[in-house]
Amino acid sequence: MSTEAQPLTHRQIMVIFSGLMMTMFLAILDQTIVATALPTIASDLGGVAHISWVPIAYLLMTTLTSPVYGKISDRVGRKSIYQLAITIFLVGSICSGLSQNMTELIVFRAVQGIGGGGLMSLSFAIVGDVISPRERGRYQGYFSSLGLFGSVLGPLLGGIFTQDLSWRWIFYINVPVGIGALIVTGMKLKLPRTRSENAFDVGGALLMALSVSALLLALVTGGTTFAWGSPTIVGLFAVFTFGFIALCFRESRAVEPLFPPRVFLHPVTAAAAVLTLLLTAAQFCGIIYLPIYLQLAKGVQPIDSGLLMLPLVVATAAASIISGHLMSRFGRYKAFPIFAASMMATGITLFSTMNSSTSQLLISLYMGIFGLGMGSGLQVLITVMQNAVEARDLGVASSSLSFFRNIGASIGTAIFGSVLVSRLNFWLPMLVPGRHLTAASASKLANPATLRTLPTPLRSGITESFVHALHSVFFAGLPLLLVAIVVAVFLKEIPLGSKSAHDRRGVEQAHDRRL
Repeated sequence: MSTEAQPLTHRQIMVIFSGLMMTMFLAILDQTIVATALPTIASDLGGVAHISWVPIAYLLMTTLTSPVYGKISDRVGRKSIYQLAITIFLVGSICSGLSQNMTELIVFRAVQGIGGGGLMSLSFAIVGDVISPRERGRYQGYFSSLGLFGSVLGPLLGGIFTQDLSWRWIFYINVPVGIGALIVTGMKLKLPRTRSENAFDVGGALLMALSVSALLLALVTGGTTFAWGSPTIVGLFAVFTFGFIALCFRESRAVEPLFPPRVFLHPVTAAAAVLTLLLTAAQFCGIIYLPIYLQLAKGVQPIDSGLLMLPLVVATAAASIISGHLMSRFGRYKAFPIFAASMMATGITLFSTMNSSTSQLLISLYMGIFGLGMGSGLQVLITVMQNAVEARDLGVASSSLSFFRNIGASIGTAIFGSVLVSRLNFWLPMLVPGRHLTAASASKLANPATLRTLPTPLRSGITESFVHALHSVFFAGLPLLLVAIVVAVFLKEIPLGSKSAHDRRGVEQAHDRRL
């Protein structure tokens, strides 16, 4: 049964949007602000050998919990689950800031991740609840702009807090923003409550946790902590394969599956999920490796490299807003994923031609091209997927895109990190002969402050080795984007609906009662 609620006015939607954007800002900022402070945290708390588990713990729990949040919110209503996710995230933030050793920090980052799994996925689901697919593009462009703003602001704030205050403030800063989001959504968010008599799919959740944990651990530790061919990594991939097959078998027979086949076997939602994974993986070439190129090839400081990324940010934000308005105006979406993948493919190819003498103006142009692609794809795909599913599956559909984004980010990080290491090990002996440098040892020297103290031949050799290796990294993203273009070409276009999920749910329930 569900309780009736009056449709929201535009003013009410904008007030709710302020709370949703605060919540999304928490999730985005947290992922970027922590990375800047990791060296200082490791020095303060000790446990340098375990520092990589600080981001891994958060990523793992965020990925595991996002589909669970989506399913539960479809069953019992979105508001209470959304506020629970914010509360858990804030508790994890406060405890992370109070951590006295590395073990505590890793555990509390996992708690943060449990809350973080619901922040973005439920924000997108709530947008679908109150806004029709036809109008949704006008609003979701702002989410994309916020994401890029957080990606740039995070490293800047991380540097400021670490240098002038304490690394603990990178966690405490979440508290006032999160409290503001709780107040706004608590007072203004009015959504219908729903109830399901079917039992929650515990078996599916456990199999999902098993398979996804194995996959993520293999991707984030392969080529770094363990060799790709090591028994540990091979075993993790075997566990993933077994868990995935068992999950598919389970979901095809469950009464109320965590991953409903009617959602994931639908040609539109399946294509949107694949495109989300591919575009997310490929965009990490720009987000992660362009700053590295700027710091090494151009010798700029880490904070300055963030500022030099502004052309990418501006182009992404502009493309996101424009594509959202065009989609709302014309009610069509297929052209945008094709355009997105094509522009990203062009940009990433241009990145692979850069060297130490490439002008900043030209680099900015390349960033702009890549950014136009980034801003035209992912936000549109959220609307595409929500438009294709029944209202009762909106939470599952929205959370699945967060799920596939996290998987894509992990795959992209693993692929490009492995390419960088292998190519550095190829170029360093050629360009820095007699030094016996490896990717690991060269990385310790590869920062602007240290490079300036090195003899000119050594500095030049290390820099050129990284530039050549980065060429291969950028080029490695091209096959992903070519596949994305093919998938986008075959994406079926369904007319965008003019009713919000709240209105559609009433129609669907009336239809079910007649049956």
